[in-house]
Amino acid sequence: MRRLLSALLAITVCFAAPSWVMAADSAHGGQVFSSTCAACHAGGGNIVDPAKTLQKAALEATLSNYGSGHEEAIVAQVTNGKGGMPSFADVLSAADIADVAAYVEAQASSGW
Repeated sequence: MRRLLSALLAITVCFAAPSWVMAADSAHGGQVFSSTCAACHAGGGNIVDPAKTLQKAALEATLSNYGSGHEEAIVAQVTNGKGGMPSFADVLSAADIADVAAYVEAQASSGW
């Protein structure tokens, strides 16, 4: 019975979460970040607008939907852009963006 419940829970989680959440690769995200994002966001900073860093508190203050889903909010920002940040929807694949979001969230959580 316990195995059946565990299997049902695993299936429910797989269907409840977006596929990119399950597949995000933070290590690959670090590589994409280094080649695509670090020019403006090295070390979690922001050379365009120093108040809008990638530090946890700044993400909470800047991304309106960060509280309801950290990586999802980062994905939306990278995909759509906003303010001084351009959209990367035509530059990076959805998988690359999900990986970058996982990397940024991990780095923000550990204080960069």
